Amino acid sequence: MGKLSGIRVIDLSQFLPGPMLTMMMADQGATVIKIEPPAGDPAREQGPFEAGHSIWFANLNRGKSSVVLDLKSDAGRDALAELVRGADVFVEGFRPGVMARLGFGWQAVQAINPRIVYCSLSAFGQSGALSDHPAHDMAVQALAGFLSVNDGPEGKGGIGPVVPGVPAADVAAGLTGLSAVLMALIGRERSGQGDYIDIAMFDSLLPWCAHTAGAAIAGGPAPTSASQRSLGGAAFYNVYTCADGRHIVLGGREIKFARHLLTALGRPDLIALAQAEAGPAQAPLIAYLRETFATRSRDAWESYMADLDVAFAPVLDFAEAFASDHVAQRGLIVEAHGRHQIAPAIRFAGETWTPGPVPELGDSMP
Repeated sequence: MGKLSGIRVIDLSQFLPGPMLTMMMADQGATVIKIEPPAGDPAREQGPFEAGHSIWFANLNRGKSSVVLDLKSDAGRDALAELVRGADVFVEGFRPGVMARLGFGWQAVQAINPRIVYCSLSAFGQSGALSDHPAHDMAVQALAGFLSVNDGPEGKGGIGPVVPGVPAADVAAGLTGLSAVLMALIGRERSGQGDYIDIAMFDSLLPWCAHTAGAAIAGGPAPTSASQRSLGGAAFYNVYTCADGRHIVLGGREIKFARHLLTALGRPDLIALAQAEAGPAQAPLIAYLRETFATRSRDAWESYMADLDVAFAPVLDFAEAFASDHVAQRGLIVEAHGRHQIAPAIRFAGETWTPGPVPELGDSMP
């Protein structure tokens, strides 16, 4: 059944943050009605494809139904108003002001259904100097300072900021939005009234930076490279290149990990350096480890350190990660309806999860 069985969601969002939020609700049994324009969600056209569907779209919209409405027409607006009357949650991802112009801003929707939880997702929120600025994930990362420390291994002296590997601002907003909607639903049980939630990708990303930003939060200097973050410059929190050009990371600064590895390597004299302040004081140790890791392949180092009790990991590509024993044993890639899906991170004991089908455009009547 799922924890959210009986909850009805109207989803007017596209691309990633909103669809991610509502998909996680659908995974837990909520009835999610995806409202699409006649041309459909643009994500339907984003490749690669499997079994006739965009893999991206499928992994964000499974378990939903699709209703096509032209909200610029009277018939489309009337149909949406009728759906709102029976809904618990309303999610939209347009730029500020768009829904109000269409006649479905917060006040209008609340007038139709006072118990509804209304969630707006946008790049910068419904107010503030940037609220009307057009942006997707990378621009939000840039303006939040996030991108400034997403750089190459040589830092600012090398290639500088790079295109982010994952859409962190999108995902942050989706997760934050889900938390807010669930809180509002709990609050509604107590008050009997719905609520309005203004979720910004920008606002959602900033808390992720609290550890990295360090002194900048209090008005001090900002890190300008990943190597200058609060854990940067630490030998045992770093990336190393192996003899085959692949990489391995040391990912734990506890002194016991340094002791185990450096003793095994015959260099216990360097253990004290691992206890020094991250930065220039650890530079000799980093130089030694770079030279050492360059002598063997990634797989050889993985075998060497397997029994040393060291916090390390080979840097896998996505294909290697998805094919790992751990992913298989936890059932994190599921094949259903002729498609592969990433299983939800939220799964409850005693409940069996199976992915819902991917909606065809307009597969449900309004």
